[in-house]
Amino acid sequence: ITSPVAFDILPLKLHPFSQSTPTGLDCVGWTRRVSAPVITDGALDKTALTDDVGSEEDLYEDFRSSNHRYGHPGGGGEQLAINELISDGSVVYAEALWDHVTMDDQELGFKAGDVIEVMDATNKEWWWGRILDSEGWFPASFVRLRVNQDEPMEDYPLKVEGGKEDDSRRFGMGQTTKDQMRTNVINEIISTERDYIKHLKDICEGYIKQCRKRADMFTEEQLKTIFGNIEDIYRCQKKFVKALEKKFNKDHPHLSEVGSCFLEYQTEFQIYSEYCNNHPNACMELSRLTKVNKYVYFFEACRLLQKMIDISLDGFLLTPVQKICKYPLQLAELLKYTNPQHRDFKDVEAALNAMKNVARLINERKRRLENIDKIAQWQSSIEDWEGEDVLVRSSELIYSGELAKISHPQAKSQQRMFFLFDHQLVCCKKDLLRRDILYYKSRINMDDMEILDVEDGKDKDFNISVKNAFKLHCRDTEEVHLFCAKKPEQKQRWLKAFENERRQVQLDQETGFSITEVQKKQAMLNASKQHHAGKPKAVTRPYYDFLMRQKHPTLPTTLPQQQVFMLAEPKRKPSNFWQNISRLTPFRK
Repeated sequence: ITSPVAFDILPLKLHPFSQSTPTGLDCVGWTRRVSAPVITDGALDKTALTDDVGSEEDLYEDFRSSNHRYGHPGGGGEQLAINELISDGSVVYAEALWDHVTMDDQELGFKAGDVIEVMDATNKEWWWGRILDSEGWFPASFVRLRVNQDEPMEDYPLKVEGGKEDDSRRFGMGQTTKDQMRTNVINEIISTERDYIKHLKDICEGYIKQCRKRADMFTEEQLKTIFGNIEDIYRCQKKFVKALEKKFNKDHPHLSEVGSCFLEYQTEFQIYSEYCNNHPNACMELSRLTKVNKYVYFFEACRLLQKMIDISLDGFLLTPVQKICKYPLQLAELLKYTNPQHRDFKDVEAALNAMKNVARLINERKRRLENIDKIAQWQSSIEDWEGEDVLVRSSELIYSGELAKISHPQAKSQQRMFFLFDHQLVCCKKDLLRRDILYYKSRINMDDMEILDVEDGKDKDFNISVKNAFKLHCRDTEEVHLFCAKKPEQKQRWLKAFENERRQVQLDQETGFSITEVQKKQAMLNASKQHHAGKPKAVTRPYYDFLMRQKHPTLPTTLPQQQVFMLAEPKRKPSNFWQNISRLTPFRK
């Protein structure tokens, strides 16, 4: 809501103000749009987009030189309105969506869920705020403005003499009931859905429709890469908003029963997963195209003709990714103001859990896609690699560690490093002198294996005494691999890891998770370039470059990056997914 790329709720709304605000905006929030000027005789027609290649530049310049300003309170308008409220004496509160950890004394640190008083929102990316006695800059995209501004600090209720809470100050503007709070949240859900539909329509009609007219500039494959399945999302959301409006009680909004709508559409919302998975490819393709001026002019002409706010296409395409994560937040707030006796209570409670699961699934898939870069870089660091790439069959590192492998026929024991991915176990050998260098030795297809726990003592198959051992037995060839861990707890961790590997494979089959050939090839290509260039094997993220476009000399120099795809639940524990590979550091001294 708060940054140029975090705008799935457009325009920005502060619904709790029940009376006219000092800025003269509508009483239900900042929803009034400025009427767009009509282009009269002599103005350029949309068919100009179908002229010869290069005409987009002339069209773009004509629009720039004109005095038309298409009506939408974007491009900083919301920050101006917030500052007008602040300067008028109103208090504006925001709620932290993610932790902001900082060592800079000029920045304001906070945890997810903290309530921040916004004191200055002049800049689009960095706002100045206060928590208790601390003040400082914080990233605007890490927070969202509270729907109920009149209940700013639940954990710090205002007290008056006699120890009773001052409802008139706490709720403000005469809003003293829980029903009014629920009304605010319902209005927020309905209005943001309508704005979101308008936004999707603008993308489909303003960009995709015009791009399809220019077969000389775009192939269907390119359009699929850039826009993904956003047209399917548009069709789904149109049906969803109609269902919401049927459940909306205009006379008494707090009596609306919208929970069932979310339950009805929870399965259809899984189409967002495909969009989120494709989004990094969209950004890479746009980055490539916009290096050519004619594409820059064309996309800008599309935006102007559709009268969309001043944000680049990659920013618009981020909106569906952010939208799906907002549903759990909105439903959590709705449940908070829904009495247990309300007819909608059980449905809202179930809808909250359902949408958390949808967002969690999408978030997990996004994490998996981000990990393929790490896997590709890991493989590029392994010496003497043979056979197909890891990414051909795998997309997840389940576990890794050192084991003794015992081989037939002499029952020879060898210390090896093993990396368990979904579908395969990769075996590597450490360099005798440079222990941080690994050499590829072999791999085992886990789809054909069954895991056998081996008791301490003499093993009949290998005729040797073993301790902390387990076997991998191939069902087809009857081949047996024997492994020994150094400690009993290490053995148990490996046995658990094998269970997790099978569970991951089954889940991927059930959910239809897969990585496209384009994504695999791109990851390996990026890893190869970095390897040959001698660069550090750290994951680069050109995907987030568009977050870094506006700077202010007095503000922090870089934006934290973690917020983009932490979709469903901000209070996540740090993942230990790569702790083993980081500990082993096969590609670092």
